[in-house]
Amino acid sequence: MILLITVVGSMNMDIVVETNKLPEKGETILGKEFNTFPGGKGANQAVAAARLGGEVQMIACVGNDVFGKELTENLSHENIDITHVSISPEKPTGIANIIISENDNRIIVIPGANNDLSTEHIQQLKETIQLSKVVIVQLEILPETVRSVLEICKEFNVPVVFDPAPAQYFDPTFIPYIKYMTPNEHECEQLFGLNMEAALEKYPNQLIVTLGKDGVRYFDGKEHIKIAGINTNVVDTTGAGDTFNGALGYALSEKYELKDAIMFANAASSLSVEKLGAQAGMPSKEDVEKRLSEIYQ
Repeated sequence: MILLITVVGSMNMDIVVETNKLPEKGETILGKEFNTFPGGKGANQAVAAARLGGEVQMIACVGNDVFGKELTENLSHENIDITHVSISPEKPTGIANIIISENDNRIIVIPGANNDLSTEHIQQLKETIQLSKVVIVQLEILPETVRSVLEICKEFNVPVVFDPAPAQYFDPTFIPYIKYMTPNEHECEQLFGLNMEAALEKYPNQLIVTLGKDGVRYFDGKEHIKIAGINTNVVDTTGAGDTFNGALGYALSEKYELKDAIMFANAASSLSVEKLGAQAGMPSKEDVEKRLSEIYQ
């Protein structure tokens, strides 16, 4: 029996526009570059974990179209098991419209076939999920589908790395089913209605708040732990959070202690922003270990 990292979530084609400035309402401007990249938070996190050496399987749904074919072929090329990527007979593959300007991004997601990943699909894959080392899940699929995944993981004591994004779809009743939650600072306040310190103290060793260039925070039950940010040459921040989650899932599947797993994921995330595209900069384990050795030598 081979236990895998299971990622349940979205697969999108990222449609990326680079521009020197964002247009005002009613304004038309000329941009710099246009590209398409494989994406979706689920697929990104799967690729991040696989690049690090994890054995990964993807549970998702794409459309019966060119984008769907490209996305599944891309995962296969990354040595990710696509056995459980289903094809919607009606809906197109999801897309994300990403505008990059001044080293930041704005994203509009059209779910498409991602919304056809149903609770029925999940229940049919119950045995597959219960045999996972770690399950990684996000909120770019239907909330009821997420709940079904969490309930199976709770029943069989499978640890869940939960990325609560987009935050508006988070259901607080999910919390008892989740081993680790990984919002960013803004999502943390939106989710819990508390300042970060209070939220961390409410969920010790469960809530892990990512702070971008400022690193990561969590509370270990006795003290607040801050993992410092890592100086890097930022090209594109798209996918940095997904890299963090995929790397965290990988490290936990390899039995890293929580602090070491977070440090590993923080270093992986710092590498991911150095190239354009959510998946292009996702590092290998060797890359991450090299960066860690440079910082903590």
